[in-house]
Amino acid sequence: MIREFFYLQKSDRKVILSLLVVIVSVFTMICLTGGNDTSTATTQKNSPHSAARKNYYYASSPKKVERFTFDPNTADSTQLLRLGLQPWQVRNIYKYRAAGGIYRQPIDFAKLYGLTVKQYRELEPYIRISSDYLSASTLVKERANYSPKTTKDTVVVYQRPTKIKATEHIVLNTADSTALTTIPGIGPYYARRIIQYGNRLGGYVSVEQLDEIDDFPTEAKQYLVINNPAPKKLNINQLSLNELRRHPYINFYMAKAITDYRRLHGTITSLNELRLIKDFTPEVIKRLTPYVAY
Repeated sequence: MIREFFYLQKSDRKVILSLLVVIVSVFTMICLTGGNDTSTATTQKNSPHSAARKNYYYASSPKKVERFTFDPNTADSTQLLRLGLQPWQVRNIYKYRAAGGIYRQPIDFAKLYGLTVKQYRELEPYIRISSDYLSASTLVKERANYSPKTTKDTVVVYQRPTKIKATEHIVLNTADSTALTTIPGIGPYYARRIIQYGNRLGGYVSVEQLDEIDDFPTEAKQYLVINNPAPKKLNINQLSLNELRRHPYINFYMAKAITDYRRLHGTITSLNELRLIKDFTPEVIKRLTPYVAY
């Protein structure tokens, strides 16, 4: 066949040689590129990183949210994240505390940027503010509840106040801390909490309101009475949002609902006008009524 090739005309030989060169070139390219693609595809297919990327989209595990008591003044980032807060919210809490900010009551935590009403309502029962974050001036009042007695050895001994009998009673709205510490089960700590909460309420209208104080000893309520309650009234048509939310029975969202309602509908003449708003349930309206003026 080779011999016959040389008997062909010169032009025919050039055509055949050109075809052979093209065929060889194409075959070489297929071998070089096709083999590498197959190898690469196989490698990528069997690569653990490829499998990890695939599973990333289809096997992401949901974040587990836990519920436990916490103090927003001392909780660390691990605890805050376990509660379901976002990392950027945790950073905001740290910045607030670093700047000297203090959460003095649970409702203060509602000011956290990005926190929804639902999230706050779920977290509120678990918020516990330590008494360490109260004003240091309260220690002076606490020390005043004891009567110092000097012995011959010049050692100062503090004598605890005598407790009242089961048949005796104290008027809740007029009692000072000294009188309250004479009640069995009430010490300086709860005496201070009773007065502070009464001031925030604007006065007690029922002894049962003491149950709203965390861990209050219920057996102490039998020694307390309410005589002619005259609570301080809130004019909900005049007070600003911040003034309204200072009351224990009005949170930020309720105060905002009141101010929005006034802006849209004018003067409020009865709390029943707000009954269609989610936060103003019949129980809330009944509890708030003694403290509202129009």
